[in-house]
Amino acid sequence: MKDAKNPAKQQEWFGHPRGLATLFFTEMWERFSYYGMRGILILYMVAAPEEGGLGMDDSRAAAIYGLYTSLVYLLNLPGGWVADKLWGQRKTVFTGGCIIACGHFSLAGPLLGIPELPSLYTGLVLIILGTSLLKPNVSTMVGDLYPEGGARRDAGFSIFYMGINVGALFGPLVCGALGENVNWHFGFSAAGVGMILGLVQYKVGGRHLREIGILAEADRAHLPERRGTFYRGLSLVIVATVVLTLMARANVLRLNLEQLAQALGVVIVFLALLYFAYLLLAGGHTPVEKKHLVTIFWLFILAALFWSGFEQAGSSLNLFAERLTDRSYFGWEMPASWLQSVNPLFIIIFAPLFGTLWTWLASRNANPSVPVKFSLGLLGLAAGFFVIAWGAANANSENPANPSWLVVTYLLHTWGEVALSPVGLSSITKLAPRGRVGQMMGVWFMASALGNLLAGLFAGRLETLLPHQLFLSVALMTGVAAVIAFLASPLFHRLMGGVE
Repeated sequence: MKDAKNPAKQQEWFGHPRGLATLFFTEMWERFSYYGMRGILILYMVAAPEEGGLGMDDSRAAAIYGLYTSLVYLLNLPGGWVADKLWGQRKTVFTGGCIIACGHFSLAGPLLGIPELPSLYTGLVLIILGTSLLKPNVSTMVGDLYPEGGARRDAGFSIFYMGINVGALFGPLVCGALGENVNWHFGFSAAGVGMILGLVQYKVGGRHLREIGILAEADRAHLPERRGTFYRGLSLVIVATVVLTLMARANVLRLNLEQLAQALGVVIVFLALLYFAYLLLAGGHTPVEKKHLVTIFWLFILAALFWSGFEQAGSSLNLFAERLTDRSYFGWEMPASWLQSVNPLFIIIFAPLFGTLWTWLASRNANPSVPVKFSLGLLGLAAGFFVIAWGAANANSENPANPSWLVVTYLLHTWGEVALSPVGLSSITKLAPRGRVGQMMGVWFMASALGNLLAGLFAGRLETLLPHQLFLSVALMTGVAAVIAFLASPLFHRLMGGVE
């Protein structure tokens, strides 16, 4: 029963602002759609045409997958700018969700007679654009719900994080069952329906957000000039895209998707190097701030290496699950994409336990430093790939591997993720020089983008390597990185100067 004498109490949700529920379910449904579609994307691209797929080879499909997932993170930067300068977070999130839904339904276009490849590329571009508008700005509004900051704000983000993983848990189960067992495009449609449900509850629950996410009055005075900047930039991007497409069609530009992915990786690395060189040499920062910037760059490298292995869950590990894993139970075959739900399930279980562990160790002055936690994250990733390399060594179509090999791999990867990802996000905000926190968050997104791109390129090597050879090479690479990170951790701990 509502308390009529206490209006504020009516606006609470499990002791938190009622707006948190609105944002929780918005993010939950968006992640349902994203991970549901991602769980079947590469399987659809490599499936034979007689099975309703596109019949692509592994290298091309993995390159498309890597480009898609990397751009989802890379374009978070302009997505944040649009919200801050033009529309406000509230409008930007809703617009992004609408574009995402259109993207998923575009992927289902062949149900209406639209050709497969135009449907695929149009859908992926729309999802990339929509996610760049929605993803960073939902999190911003969660923070704005707690102007007082403190432990309650941290608890609110923890609840919000659970929404992400609940969506990631159920998305592959629903979309995978429909996509693999009925029709790939029904799976993509289910992802679109999930996003529509998220938008409906976002509109209905929007009143609980009060003025949060509305563009400030002071910013509205600059709208005309900012709109001009936005539309000029958008026009240049559209023109460049059209020109490149026409050049490719006319065979003037001979650049395949694998080369495009490699080129984008080089561009990301070059931009990161150039940006940090500028900050260190001409940024006007103090010696202490420069030490912090060097540490951030080191964490950037380690994070990119981590995501380059971790994000193969949706590509090489997904293909291994589909081709060389025994998923038959009592005459029923489990969809390969269902194994994509293992990681979010483990996150829900272990993230609170790791948080408690770090707190318990801190109370005894035994909490590992941030650089050590990054090395532990890479170690968990390497251990997971050693496990799956072992399991894949003797697997073939006549003698497929037991799914437990993948489950253990995802368990170790999850432990690595919870050791590295939340800690990295927090430490970046603390180490960032004053006035550059937003830019450093952009750097963190660039690490994720680079890692996702590398994950796609590594997965493409299944074209020339056996699965266990690919997994072993990734295990060795990340294992060596883990050892180097651990040996270098005292140096970077000193550079942090006590910032933890």
